[in-house]
Amino acid sequence: MQLKDMPIGSKGRIKGMKNTLPEYRRRLVMLGATPGTTFEVIRVAPLGDPIELRVRGSSISVRRDEAEILEIEPIQ
Repeated sequence: MQLKDMPIGSKGRIKGMKNTLPEYRRRLVMLGATPGTTFEVIRVAPLGDPIELRVRGSSISVRRDEAEILEIEPIQ
């Protein structure tokens, strides 16, 4: 499942990251989006970019390009 397909209010867990685009990967790690971390989709911009997430108690916004490198699984 892709992050862009998750509805507002849904929760998920980051399973890992693809080995592409190291600059995006580094940025996400600095923001706290590391494998095993849970998140919640807070808001999505009208055109779908960016997506606001709550990760480790902080709100972060990620662009669709950045979100595509995340391997996620939905949780209940």
